[in-house]
Amino acid sequence: MRTLPDYLRKGMRLVIVGCNPSESSVRAGHYYAGRGNQFWGLLRDSGVLPEPLDCHDDKRVIEFGIGLTDLVKRPSKGVDELKRGDFAEGRILLAQKLEEFAPHIVAFHGKMTYEHFAQRSCKLGAQKEKLYGAQVFVLPSASGANARGRGQKLKYFRQLAKFMEGMEAQ
Repeated sequence: MRTLPDYLRKGMRLVIVGCNPSESSVRAGHYYAGRGNQFWGLLRDSGVLPEPLDCHDDKRVIEFGIGLTDLVKRPSKGVDELKRGDFAEGRILLAQKLEEFAPHIVAFHGKMTYEHFAQRSCKLGAQKEKLYGAQVFVLPSASGANARGRGQKLKYFRQLAKFMEGMEAQ
């Protein structure tokens, strides 16, 4: 199965976990390559990234101590194509990655992504519990299909940037 590679190193400041790669992102060979996806602009405009990157620069996030992976590595047109077994396997593999790479913060890209991982509902923003020593943050999906406006999405991405600053100050 062709999919996107993980961009992970030990002790990263932040690892962003998507639900699964879209077929269009896999065809392009880059994370969040869909036309309507606001992910890269939100990272830049929020201050999570110190310089503008786009999907073609995705592997450069490592330079800033940021990693990218997915809960489920199987690409699909939409999340509704994923099965219970995909999420069960994804939970195990993601837990292994988080334990091995020990990031400071894990940000789940999309409320549904975290809910499938934790198997419980949540609110957007910082979570109380930790995962393998990492603080947990839940972002809204940057997909153009997400009904939240860009301003609402940007608010949470900015909260993540502040959350990261607070972690570095400790």
